[in-house]
Amino acid sequence: MGTNLKRSKDGFTDIYKREMGLFRPRNAARRFSASEVLMKRINLCGKLHGHKGCVNAVEFNSTGDFLVSGSDDKLVIFWDWKDRREKFSYLSGHLDNIFQTRIMPFTDDRKIITSSADGQVRLGQIFEDGRMDTKRLGKHQGRVYKLAVEPGSPYIIYSCGEDGFVQHFDLRSDSATRLFYCSSFSENSKQPMNSIRLNAIVIDPRNPNYFAVGGSDEYARVYDIRKCHWYSPISSDTPVDTFCPRHLIGKNNIHITGLAYSNTSELLISYNDELVYLFEKNMGLGPSPLSLSPEDLQKREEPQVYSGHRNSQTVKGVNFFGPNDEYVMSGSDCGHLFIWKKKGGKLVRLMVGDRHVVNQLEPHPYIPMFATCGIEKTVKLWAPMPTDFPPLPDNAEKIMKANKQGREDHSRITLAPDVIMHVLRLQRRQTLAYRERRYNAADFESDEEEGETYVLGFSDSDASSEGGGNQRECIIS
Repeated sequence: MGTNLKRSKDGFTDIYKREMGLFRPRNAARRFSASEVLMKRINLCGKLHGHKGCVNAVEFNSTGDFLVSGSDDKLVIFWDWKDRREKFSYLSGHLDNIFQTRIMPFTDDRKIITSSADGQVRLGQIFEDGRMDTKRLGKHQGRVYKLAVEPGSPYIIYSCGEDGFVQHFDLRSDSATRLFYCSSFSENSKQPMNSIRLNAIVIDPRNPNYFAVGGSDEYARVYDIRKCHWYSPISSDTPVDTFCPRHLIGKNNIHITGLAYSNTSELLISYNDELVYLFEKNMGLGPSPLSLSPEDLQKREEPQVYSGHRNSQTVKGVNFFGPNDEYVMSGSDCGHLFIWKKKGGKLVRLMVGDRHVVNQLEPHPYIPMFATCGIEKTVKLWAPMPTDFPPLPDNAEKIMKANKQGREDHSRITLAPDVIMHVLRLQRRQTLAYRERRYNAADFESDEEEGETYVLGFSDSDASSEGGGNQRECIIS
């Protein structure tokens, strides 16, 4: 068994077995796509130019033939990524930065759902004659970072917003349904419950009745759609399970920025200024985590941890990669992409992905490639390429050490939110100035006039209090 695993790491043994007829073609392709040798050769293979603002969302269609992106410029662009060209684009109708673009399944890629900083959830529909129509499906009070499409359904979408509400949409009707208002846990009924500003929502692909949300506290909450009271004026906010690392329970200033489900219902959670954690389904804390005794918490199995990156300045996503989700990947404030082995958490690839910050990573549905976006105005494509560069750069330890030091320094800050906002903006400007000097024109093509970054955890009023604020600043998903 150990010998087989060792041999499969080089990938070429699998190719030989495939040619000799010892593997089925499909199995051989999947095994080779997950090989570490292929992963270590992934490099930048192309860029898609067309947006005039930060690109916040990318998604491949179900066949992987093209992808769609959304940006601060409020444009939705369809790309033929193989030819590196724009197929067509349309104005979304949003009044602010687009954060999410989702293609509805089984619609011949003609229905696209978008969400935005303006709080709207909108539908874009392409008709047979080429006409494009957009309309508003619903609205939140505050930004809407993420949408979730029910697997295999051309009709059902969920949204979550900074207002704490989870909404349900059925494209066969013209109305949105507020499922519940997500609030904080309290130790007794007399304590006031605060709204949880929601940043992420994902549906379990193995059982679409379950979906998870995460936001401005330490818990990822899992809900069962069958237990939501559809026609109640105020539906009960009662999760069926919750997930959180033991050491983060009760910790202040902890937020969830990204969630992802694997094909086996493992839940991946990315925290701001903390790490990425992988939970198996049996690692939950139950519906009432505060009711657990310290002894019960100590008995809980700890999740797998992925470290080295920095997630502070933006609302970053996290994702799986590989035909059987063999890898975990995340962007970082340092401008790098981090790819770890899912089992064991070993860092296998570290690449420069943006001159500033990498935010979203979207895997191709079938082949070993993925797309990323961040502060720059391009979509970047990554695939195995001939390369002489090592999978981990010589300064990898220095990069990870600097990210760790940044997390530790930030955890010691106990200032008022407006003061922290001001300090982080100053730090952001200094960092951008340094990186502009570090990268020359040969490293990256210029994406001129990059904007400021939205710092997680502050409302519109916080941001606008500094000199009136600028709604056109770069707000990243």
